[in-house]
Amino acid sequence: ALSMAVASWSCQDMIHPLDIFGIILYSVLTFMAAVSMLVFLEECIYIYRKVPANKKSIIIWVNGAAPVIGTMSCLGMWIPRATMFTDMTSACYFAVVVFKFLILMLEEVGGDEAFLKRAGRHKLKISTGPCCCCCCCLPYVAITRRSLFLLKLGSFQFAVLKIVFTILSIVLYTNGTFDLADLSITGAAIWINPFVGILTIIALWPVAIMFMHLRTALRTLKIIPKYAMYQLVLILSQLQTAIINILALNGTIACSPPFSASAKGYMMSQQLLILEMFIITLVTRLLYRRQYDPLPVEDGNDNEHTKMAAIPVSA
Repeated sequence: ALSMAVASWSCQDMIHPLDIFGIILYSVLTFMAAVSMLVFLEECIYIYRKVPANKKSIIIWVNGAAPVIGTMSCLGMWIPRATMFTDMTSACYFAVVVFKFLILMLEEVGGDEAFLKRAGRHKLKISTGPCCCCCCCLPYVAITRRSLFLLKLGSFQFAVLKIVFTILSIVLYTNGTFDLADLSITGAAIWINPFVGILTIIALWPVAIMFMHLRTALRTLKIIPKYAMYQLVLILSQLQTAIINILALNGTIACSPPFSASAKGYMMSQQLLILEMFIITLVTRLLYRRQYDPLPVEDGNDNEHTKMAAIPVSA
């Protein structure tokens, strides 16, 4: 949770206590965030010119996850009073990216109709993370229009509801009834945040199911490192921040005047995110900057470069 001590600081309060090292650090991190956004804009121009129309917006959305989060972290680093809004903006953007990555995998095999045609004799393995990775007894599911619709719906609900709950949180915040630091049973945050967490897990499950099914067919399109970068953005922007905040609250991260322990932990989280998103931006640029040729048609011999993950005979 964001400490109220951080939220009360203005941009001027951040600049005056900085020494030479702090000025250099803030300058370098700001430069990284700016370069990330410039690289993203250059990539958008390339995608607009070289990529087929049905993939343009999807790839731009997925590519924008790291630079958008890095830019929002930079704004939060300089203007701590805006941190709740910058964090919510990053979270809403990534909620859309979760759904877009699922659609991206479908478009890479030619769209819904091509996917259903190729997957006629295959089934989906649903015993995968983050919901059911330990439930090996779950049956395989036939690939139909209905099952494909449910997979899309599972991720789409997060993109919509995350934005709805963000707007609700901002409205409650302006009314003085939403405080991220208020963890009492009567606080709004203690009810909204866990529910959003459940929605997140539900949304990640269809993406994992689709990836496990298509990872072989899309291996030549580098879908595994692309999925790894998508997961890395999720872990760093959500789990890492939570761990640093917990360490700050437990006193593991010492205070550094004029910052309290929680304020210092939050600033460390923002600074790490800027650096990490800068590196991820450069890596994703290499992964997505390629010629987008259609996949070969899957043949009956399960060719190594065209086959999908099929159901085992024993199942």
